[in-house]
Amino acid sequence: MAVQKILLFPHPVLKKMARPVTSFDDEIRQLADDLIDTMRAGPGSVGVAAPQIGASLRVCVVDVSNSKLGRENNHGLLVLVNPEIVAREGAAIMREGCMSVPDYTGEVERATGITLRYLDGDGVTQEIAASGYEAVAIQHEMDHLDGVLFLDRIVSLKTGLFRRKNYK
Repeated sequence: MAVQKILLFPHPVLKKMARPVTSFDDEIRQLADDLIDTMRAGPGSVGVAAPQIGASLRVCVVDVSNSKLGRENNHGLLVLVNPEIVAREGAAIMREGCMSVPDYTGEVERATGITLRYLDGDGVTQEIAASGYEAVAIQHEMDHLDGVLFLDRIVSLKTGLFRRKNYK
């Protein structure tokens, strides 16, 4: 387990479609552990995806339980392997930031509720319903698996992109 260096935009790996995980082995478990360590080390981070640390695989982690926005409504630490959203509902615009784009935040429209199917850290298929901030965080991390950054989803480049004053 180790904190990994976060790749910064415009690194080309961040814009690539990640490959599905085809077998669960020690390499995938190590990747998940590294993602957890990297997320926990990041300032205010609630998730990180494998492409952000240079691994072009469909793996990400999310944990909003320590965030004031997600503290009341969450599933705790989620290790998401080959995640897919099977249903969406509602929509809201929220301000998002990203460790791979540390100097900016932006207003992005996301579904407010999702049903998610994925393999967990043990390779077991799971399905959950997530809402609110947790749903937004999951969608943000899943975008990384498709080579999409929050910059690609800004509601208005004219009024929805903000320079971050400090990143802590």
